[in-house]
Amino acid sequence: MSNQKPTRIFDFLGQALKKHPLEDALTTKINGQWTPVSTQAFEEDSQKIARALVEMGVLAGEKIALISSTNRYEWNIMDMGILKAAAVNVPVYPTISREDYRFIFNDCGVKYCFVSDRGLYDKLKDVKSEIPTLQEIFIFDEEPGITNWKEVLEKGVDTRHEEEVQARMQASKPEDLATLIYTSGTTGVPKGVMLAHSNLVSNVLDSEDRIPVVSGAKALSFLPVCHVFERMLTYLYIYNGIPIYFAESIEKIGDNIREVKPEIFALVPRLLEKVYDKIVAKGAELTGIKRKLFFWAVELGEVYNPLQASAWYTFKLNIARKLIFSKWHEALGGNVQAMVSGGAALNPRLNRVFSAAGFNIQEGYGLTETSPVIAVNGPDWARKRIGTVGMPIQNVEVKIAEDGEVLCKGPNVMMGYFQNKEKTDEVIDAEGWFHTGDIGEMAEGKFLKITDRKKEMFKTSGGKYIAPQIIENKLKESRFIEQVMVIGEGEKMAAAFVQPDFAFLEAWCERKEIPVGSREEMIKNDRVRNRILEDVERTNAHFGKWEQVKMIALTADVWSVDAGHLTPKLSLKRRNIIARYPDLYKDIYGHTRE
Repeated sequence: MSNQKPTRIFDFLGQALKKHPLEDALTTKINGQWTPVSTQAFEEDSQKIARALVEMGVLAGEKIALISSTNRYEWNIMDMGILKAAAVNVPVYPTISREDYRFIFNDCGVKYCFVSDRGLYDKLKDVKSEIPTLQEIFIFDEEPGITNWKEVLEKGVDTRHEEEVQARMQASKPEDLATLIYTSGTTGVPKGVMLAHSNLVSNVLDSEDRIPVVSGAKALSFLPVCHVFERMLTYLYIYNGIPIYFAESIEKIGDNIREVKPEIFALVPRLLEKVYDKIVAKGAELTGIKRKLFFWAVELGEVYNPLQASAWYTFKLNIARKLIFSKWHEALGGNVQAMVSGGAALNPRLNRVFSAAGFNIQEGYGLTETSPVIAVNGPDWARKRIGTVGMPIQNVEVKIAEDGEVLCKGPNVMMGYFQNKEKTDEVIDAEGWFHTGDIGEMAEGKFLKITDRKKEMFKTSGGKYIAPQIIENKLKESRFIEQVMVIGEGEKMAAAFVQPDFAFLEAWCERKEIPVGSREEMIKNDRVRNRILEDVERTNAHFGKWEQVKMIALTADVWSVDAGHLTPKLSLKRRNIIARYPDLYKDIYGHTRE
């Protein structure tokens, strides 16, 4: 058996079949039943797709789009099949607008598109006539009158194009374009990030030593697989013989975790916040000594620091783990060995509480342009620090520029932006350093700490710089605050728009016997406002006078992707939010934003 390292993405599947074939390589819930696809079937079906694409006239380098509302086995089979045919996979978020679909498909000349469901099919069908290169749309679900992806699979049963597929696979080089991922930036039109096979393969191999999970453990997949973070982890799971179970939906994650009992999954901080909110809400329903014990354990967790824990603290923590935190593990299936957090900054308080509870949370950092991982915390405290994104992975260099920007160099850095040399040259300098646009520092000389987005920093009218993200992350440590945006560019002081955590706030109001009405009524209540201001004041103590949030405006809206407050990666769309609340801005500063 060859021990040669994979160099192309489809090599992961080929080696998995040789080294550790599984009966449940990819498992999706279909009609209420977990339905597995074996490594053998995965390999065979991806080969069929490759043969079918050749039959359908797809040439090497041509673009095939994949769009799915949920993660499912068909996406992964298509991905491998597209790559074996030497075509380029263009994964697209299901939540973007028709205008963005039209732009992306025309920008790169998509030839065929595969979608998961009727809703996405209809969305694409509306703009198909405006995309000259798009020949046909296929669907994964069974829908009358729509060409199903199984018809493509059936085409590939005929092996007459096998020789051509083998020739294309043989000719595929590590430096060839494998995927084109359009970033959903907070401003401007999407940019197509070109990633070669070598970009993603290197990122899998160079991240491998940080993952503590052994072959045979199960992974639950629920972050969008069109996002490079989940996709890279999927390749890592395939290569390491870790069965992948696809969650039915974000709403059913809790049920799916209890059914699958996974050892590992990736998440974004917002999801961990929701899990925590549910746990705290249940704790708030307790009475008497049980309730006191619950919140005693949570407060113990909020000051957790394993590197400075006294014997007395450790004694108390062991009691909390036995009486309280053990139930948290049961709620998450009982087998979790690693939760990998990425996509946004993780609230340090949450990290401390879950770490105190005995969970291994590994926060990492990267961008689509870096395939994505630049740095990630390890599973042990020698390679982990709360409040940082860990040490850079193998073969990736990181340095901090004079202005504080994080720069990165390595085999993970993209080929460039598709047909956009000007934008590429703006972010990759002559020496090959990729400019991330993030501001950071090295803690203890080796742990990367991200403090803000370079473009999001602003000056007050007094000429003082404010880095909003670090203030926002600190404010979100309050249980009362779900989303917050610090404002004040060109103004005399910093202020903030605050979206309260309405689930927690409602429970708090009931405990305090404050009449609970609509969200609009809640945010107008003086006791609610004053309680949130208490936490804002507490946060202000951590910052310089010019950085402190002097006023807040509460919003009754729940900020979301669909409503335009957030990007699909759950970053703040700052311009949109400012534009949405001109009256609140005027209440704070006495004028609207120009």
